[in-house]
Amino acid sequence: MAGFWGSRRVVVTGGGGFLGSYVIDKLKEHGAVDVCAPRKREYDLRDAYVVRRMYSALRPDIVIHLAAVVGGIGANRERPGEFFYDNLIMGVQLMELGRQAGLQKVVGIGTGCAYPKFTPIPGRQEEPWNGYPEETNAPYGLAKKMLLVQGQAYRQQYGFRAIFLLPVNLYGPRDNFEPSASHVIPALIKKCVDARERGASEIVVWGDGSPTREFLYVDDAAEGIVLAAERYDKGEPVNLGSSFEISIRDLVDIIAETTQFRGRIRWDSSQPNGQPRRKLDTTKAEQEFGFRARMDFKNGLKKTVEWYESHREAFRGSRHLVQERPA
Repeated sequence: MAGFWGSRRVVVTGGGGFLGSYVIDKLKEHGAVDVCAPRKREYDLRDAYVVRRMYSALRPDIVIHLAAVVGGIGANRERPGEFFYDNLIMGVQLMELGRQAGLQKVVGIGTGCAYPKFTPIPGRQEEPWNGYPEETNAPYGLAKKMLLVQGQAYRQQYGFRAIFLLPVNLYGPRDNFEPSASHVIPALIKKCVDARERGASEIVVWGDGSPTREFLYVDDAAEGIVLAAERYDKGEPVNLGSSFEISIRDLVDIIAETTQFRGRIRWDSSQPNGQPRRKLDTTKAEQEFGFRARMDFKNGLKKTVEWYESHREAFRGSRHLVQERPA
């Protein structure tokens, strides 16, 4: 597919972030030679004038839209208006002004938070409208899901090529371990490593450990996104996942073992659990564009822990409890 990417200019919004850095690497592996990753300080996508200026200056053929205001459960609870507005307005303007500028294709990235709270397992692409999302994640999940609605409407009226992918929770090296923004895996890794270094006798984790989650290694997710951008051109959403479901209790045990934290794990059941289960049907991604996750979960966790151990000085001293349960 080098010929496909070699002739196209690609803009990756959020290219300086966790997933974005891997997507840029994958694009280059697939033969892309003209990839731009504009930063927020240059192009604030919440400002329509700035978005127009970006299209005029960069003239992309394809936009992979990864930029988002994200965080764990604490951030979602504290800033629901910001999570809704910023994510909604970025997507709406990026697609509309891209359409006006003659953009060839938009790849929109959604979230498992868009699924209903009690989605049948495994969650199928047809399920996102069959109920309301888990309440703490709803503003973020619904704002991201509007990318799907907008893309389908634009495909119908204008013939605009927009696709929409729904990845599960991501993890891997280069993740954000800052407690105010981290998700469950980096938050737990940091907590266990910090506790081990202090010689703490226990850590406290929110909830009772019963919820389940599906996690996708970030390099696998990037491969799926690039393959979809190359090969998929339909209005229906597609899940990206690993087909591996694990309870938060088992996840904590594995992370404690991997980080060599030997203390007690105390569950704070006075805090909410969040969505009871989250696992997606991933067969469509393989059928439509040949994507299947490759990374074994324990090996992926080991790589993530090793990366954090070698970079943890950047996060030293940060402690926060609100991110210790799943988003």
